[in-house]
Amino acid sequence: MTVNVDYTSPFTQYAFDINSSPFVVKDRNNYINILGASQLNTLDNVSLLDIFLSANNVIEPHYHQNAAELIYCISGAATVSMLNPYTKQIQSYAITPGQVANVPQGWWHYEVATADNTHLLAIFNASTPDVILGSDILKFTPANIMAHTYCLDEEQWKSVIEPVQPSLFIGPSVNCQTVQPYASQPNQQPSWQQPYPYPHHPQMPQYQQNWGYYGYYR
Repeated sequence: MTVNVDYTSPFTQYAFDINSSPFVVKDRNNYINILGASQLNTLDNVSLLDIFLSANNVIEPHYHQNAAELIYCISGAATVSMLNPYTKQIQSYAITPGQVANVPQGWWHYEVATADNTHLLAIFNASTPDVILGSDILKFTPANIMAHTYCLDEEQWKSVIEPVQPSLFIGPSVNCQTVQPYASQPNQQPSWQQPYPYPHHPQMPQYQQNWGYYGYYR
């Protein structure tokens, strides 16, 4: 849907500094900045998340009910995994600088950083993408419904999900005591089918992010 913009208005925005727009901050090495219609009102069916992760940090399982997501790796490395609802299989794709993975609209997915200083750009075909997080599903679905539906012990289920922090976004949580190194999926697939037709350019020197404001800490 095309937005209606008054291009004569003095309040119409054409540029924005995404470094000034923190969305989620876990710590100095793991945070997300956001750009959507709320930040730049001329955006038309496009938005993005600027994602910074250290190794073994995860953008938690989630889905976007109104947008597809194209994930571009700027630096570091990550594995993008998604549940194909037609095959009932998890498909995992390792991406490094210059490579992308595409998650269709509504597909359950997650991203795991496999190297420090990982920088990802997540681009959406919606001015304001909606999201439903796995942590919220676990935390807010009534325990009696989960127990009855899936034949579980209700008290055991409550105990298992008790440490889950709602709206986590970046996991594991800072107070997690059972963190294990990420193990790649056994069916991990390459993120491309044919070699790139153009020579690979040498990676630019890593720049140091200079961001003086940290949003809210998880």
